[in-house]
Amino acid sequence: MTTPHNEAKPGDYAEAVLLPGDPLRSKWIAENFLDGAKQVNGVRNCLGFTGTWKGKPVSVQATGMGQPSLSIYVHELITVYGVKSLLRVGTCGGLNAKVKVRDLIIAQAACTDSTIVKDAFGPYAFAPIADYDLLRGAVENARQKNMRAHVGNMLSSDIFYHSDWLKTYEALIKHGVIGVEMEAAALYTLAARFDVKAVAICTMTDCLITMEEISAADRQSSLKDMVTLALDVAVGA
Repeated sequence: MTTPHNEAKPGDYAEAVLLPGDPLRSKWIAENFLDGAKQVNGVRNCLGFTGTWKGKPVSVQATGMGQPSLSIYVHELITVYGVKSLLRVGTCGGLNAKVKVRDLIIAQAACTDSTIVKDAFGPYAFAPIADYDLLRGAVENARQKNMRAHVGNMLSSDIFYHSDWLKTYEALIKHGVIGVEMEAAALYTLAARFDVKAVAICTMTDCLITMEEISAADRQSSLKDMVTLALDVAVGA
């Protein structure tokens, strides 16, 4: 069975899938980390691959940018292809000066301004959270590898360019939100809906508080750390 967005056949995806936003990052992960990687999806150039990491099957599927795009791919990976563990790997902005560029943020929970989450719960404010086992695995692996990793609340925003981002985010910053990206809340909500596991691991590439930005060379090095960490968590290494 295929979908309008995915040409993979049943069984083409492993039960654990890494989810970068960028299709070329999906290809980069497959070519540089996975053994025996095989392309399983190329519809709309949202590339998906399956291979092995440390002898265990794992897949990587690009989701595009933002919660609407991610929701399509995640919904289909779960309901059509039987995926059980989904690990977002991406970049984020920092909302706390203690989080330095090149650091990792492991999202324990994800706030959002998206109606994708809000409209499903009526009067309730649903709290999208990571799967505990994947979260614990990511934190423990990061510590063992001596990576600078922060565990905390992430903001998943549908808006990239705010006219006054500091005013917009002020209350969230005061309540301990440490990073901002565009996908994790929808990922966590869908994982909860379908009783599967999910965690978001992001590299902080620019701090909105200190205005520090990562260089191109450091970005690539940090992404390698993030991907290695996510792959180890995905296969239980």
